[in-house]
Amino acid sequence: MTHVLRVTLGWFGWGVFWYFLLLNSWYLVLIVVAAYDAVEHFRALPFGGYEDIFSSPLTPGVTVVVPARNEEKDIVDSVRALLALRYPELEIIVVDDGSTDETFAVLRDAFALEPVSRVIAPELVTYGEVLSVHAPADDAPLVVIRKTGTGRRADANNVGINAARQPLVCFIDADAVLDELALLRVVKPFVDDPERVVASGGSVRAANGCVVDAGRVVDVRMPRRWLERIQVVEYLRSFLLGRAGWSRLHSLLIISGAFGLFRRDVLVEVGGFDPACIGEDAEMVARIHRRLREQHRAYDIVFVAEPVCWTEVPRTRSTLATQRRRWSTGLVEVLWTHRRMIGNPRYGRIGLGVLPYFVLFEMLGAVVEVVGVGAMVAGLALGLVNVAFALLLATVAVGYGVLLSVLALAVEEFSYRRYRSWGDLARAVAAACIENVGYRQLHAWWRLQGLLGVVRRDPSEWLALPRSGFRARTAPDEAVTTTP
Repeated sequence: MTHVLRVTLGWFGWGVFWYFLLLNSWYLVLIVVAAYDAVEHFRALPFGGYEDIFSSPLTPGVTVVVPARNEEKDIVDSVRALLALRYPELEIIVVDDGSTDETFAVLRDAFALEPVSRVIAPELVTYGEVLSVHAPADDAPLVVIRKTGTGRRADANNVGINAARQPLVCFIDADAVLDELALLRVVKPFVDDPERVVASGGSVRAANGCVVDAGRVVDVRMPRRWLERIQVVEYLRSFLLGRAGWSRLHSLLIISGAFGLFRRDVLVEVGGFDPACIGEDAEMVARIHRRLREQHRAYDIVFVAEPVCWTEVPRTRSTLATQRRRWSTGLVEVLWTHRRMIGNPRYGRIGLGVLPYFVLFEMLGAVVEVVGVGAMVAGLALGLVNVAFALLLATVAVGYGVLLSVLALAVEEFSYRRYRSWGDLARAVAAACIENVGYRQLHAWWRLQGLLGVVRRDPSEWLALPRSGFRARTAPDEAVTTTP
């Protein structure tokens, strides 16, 4: 019996070894591709033509839709920052989805909102009733729509699409802060290739620990808590390098709901966001791929690394666990909804490459990590697994992961130089190492719970994360200590 267990664990262990080796090697390929993309980006930067985009009468207008639910702490600063964005033709629509706090009251007081009559075309089916529409007395390009709460972010987005009057629609989180030139940069792909580009997304980074002044991140710092520092590294690797790599390969599947730009006519054509899906942003992108490939239309969906959307990430383990379980559940819903595309050559590289990757390495990765690593640890404790093999597996699963995180941080820092303090950079490197020991395994457990949530059919209510608000500059001449 012991011999059978030893052989079984041996074969299983080699399967886990090759799984992690293949996964991490592919991620290394994405990092290399993303690094090449960053080099090309900076070569072309002097010829970006952003001033031409700003001054051209042909630049498409943008409606920024901000779905909000109980966002009283950050919503005013976020809207002020949006109104100050450098863009020629812009309107801001805040959709208040039945907030029970002072979200509307603080907006009304800050912008002197008054009730207005505005026709909202019912092009997309929505479920919450629009209660009232408000706009500032000074004719600022801001509209606030109050609706009954549905608990569905997607429904709030669809109301915003119906109300939008510009050809491009940008969706951002209510607690998000954009760089001043963010819209000009994320719109550039539409200007360069207006016939093909149907959607683009920018980079999302954690604002925890950063200093915000007048709705802008003026000083990038690492947060004090290690849990938040690890998320800084996670976001950096996932958005800046992971999605940049997929985009360079014309295989981008996810545009974050925190900062995504779409052609309005395409959103209406595919039926808007699905209120029944937790991962409505990824599901929308998958549906666009599906519709346009079935119609044999030339198109592109791109990721632009330079514009940054700063957002507050969870500060407690329980909140983070809830968020990651939902992300895992949302991914399974997307893959199940579009299961007909998986492995189907009709859908090109999306069907044959991207979706199978997400099934094998994103959805099933949690199962392999929890079960596989757990079995190896148990086998080692019982003397059924060779110590040398256990070290080899740890090197591929953990050591390789540390290397990738540090490489991602190095590429980002050499390219964009966000951190002005060597101490913050050292803490970022430490977080990249710590992430892979303990946190990563806990994260896999949360993801596995998310998979089980699909089986249990857990409700897909809007996740309202506790907000602490951004750290504001306390004095106009506050000094920032840096090391040369």
